[in-house]
Amino acid sequence: MNTLLVQQHISTLRDKLLHKEWYLTTAESCTGGEIAARLTDIPGSSQWFERGFITYSNAAKQEMLGVSSQTLEQYGAVSEESAREMAQGALKHSRAQCAIAVTGIAGPDGGSTGKPVGMVCFAFANINNKLFSTTQHFSGDRLEIREKTVIFALEEMICFLEK
Repeated sequence: MNTLLVQQHISTLRDKLLHKEWYLTTAESCTGGEIAARLTDIPGSSQWFERGFITYSNAAKQEMLGVSSQTLEQYGAVSEESAREMAQGALKHSRAQCAIAVTGIAGPDGGSTGKPVGMVCFAFANINNKLFSTTQHFSGDRLEIREKTVIFALEEMICFLEK
């Protein structure tokens, strides 16, 4: 993990959240809680990080975040539609004011022609009904894809908070 870059992003994110007096929550699938782990590596993170949801299975996405079975059936777990519902569900089931959600295929197996290994869907939401989603395609092995996912999620959350 590019520790220095991650720490710089977290420092910037922390400052923005503290300035707004907001808490962040995460809803993670392919990263298995790595974003929340990196955030809570920082002393004092309880002042701006509220909780994290690790929803690796479809059942967990439905039960913990309220992702609809229709969304999962129509678009699949790895889709911007699912990521958006994950972010909104994380907000609904927490006391945070903003959320990051990630769902993807870290590999080395599980990819398909339409959804290859390295495809990760992201969503960012806040209590003001602002919602943004995007899909990225990362290269590398499982660990590299997860690392790139964490870095991208932090970078995009910073940008999301600035808008």
